[in-house]
Amino acid sequence: MADLQVEFDTTAEAGELDRPVERPPAPPSISDPGPEPPSSQAPVSEPPVSEPPAPDPLRRARALLAAHPVADGYSGLPWALRALPWYDLELGDSAVDADVPRLRAGGVGAQFWSLHVPESITGDRVLAATLEQLDLVKHVVGRHREGLRLAHTASEVADARHCGRIAALIGPARAEAIGDSLATLRALHTLGLCALTLSGTSWAGPEGLTPFGEEVVRELNRLGVLAELTGASEATAHRVLAISRAPALFTRSGARALRDAPANLPDDLLAALGAAKGLCLVPLAAEQTGASISEVADHLDHVRRVAGPECVGLSGTYDTPAAHPEGLADTSRYPHLVAELMERDWSDEDLARLTWGNVQRVLRGVDFAARAARERRRRQAAD
Repeated sequence: MADLQVEFDTTAEAGELDRPVERPPAPPSISDPGPEPPSSQAPVSEPPVSEPPAPDPLRRARALLAAHPVADGYSGLPWALRALPWYDLELGDSAVDADVPRLRAGGVGAQFWSLHVPESITGDRVLAATLEQLDLVKHVVGRHREGLRLAHTASEVADARHCGRIAALIGPARAEAIGDSLATLRALHTLGLCALTLSGTSWAGPEGLTPFGEEVVRELNRLGVLAELTGASEATAHRVLAISRAPALFTRSGARALRDAPANLPDDLLAALGAAKGLCLVPLAAEQTGASISEVADHLDHVRRVAGPECVGLSGTYDTPAAHPEGLADTSRYPHLVAELMERDWSDEDLARLTWGNVQRVLRGVDFAARAARERRRRQAAD
């Protein structure tokens, strides 16, 4: 086998052949300036890369409202429209504060349309005026189907939003409209009533609820109608919060600790409302919450702190006699209020609750309580 081996030169035997061939250096290029002479100056550092500018709060507010629109807790539009010989909410109407273009510009996805009538109307005339306004609401929404849709429940409100419509909820109405009749309450609910204000009657007065008043609350729970407490006595409000199986709400109440207005709530009642998972809708009304956006934001801060972030919402009180804070003249101005809260470091989660989530939670709670009450009655009847 040794005879078959092919012998190769080893490295030692290759000798000079292993050394790389030395080539002469290439001549310098004319365009090549060659190495720079040493300099005593320190090298110039690159300028720091500037951070992109922070998003404009107003732009951020509009983006948030596109995802979580405002559920406005109170509009006086039905009564305001009674005085107008002609109007067009779809194209816009300067005679009112809330037409469809300004609702859309403000990021409003739902509104409670009040059936309240002036205090000067009393007795049987209250029911008649309430029915007239209820009929008007249905007529107005029917004429503006491209922008508005009637809704009664949380799911119907969500459906209206998904279809690009603004949900109109009917109510609240004055409790005096039902008199002492649960049958009248049931009839109003059948016609679409979503909320009833429990004040100004013999069964919901300064001393609180009478036994009939407590029966009204139970019937509201069974029907799925919201118990609304703005203007109710503290005794009535505390009793409703104690016995109601569904969340109750105040549609136009700020913090009395900041402004001593009659409809504003003391801290103990705000705390009780938070414990009962109710809802305080802070009004954009100068008399109650101040003459500036900053003062309104102070009320929202206070209610959030005392009642909790899941128990605070917004109530425009537009198309009512109330004067509005500077900068909040109509429904298109909601983004400016949300931008103010963003400047105060409200989280996106809390803002989403404030604008949309808390009202939806309360509507779902009322729906659940109504289904549970009907199921209890069905079982009792079966037994």
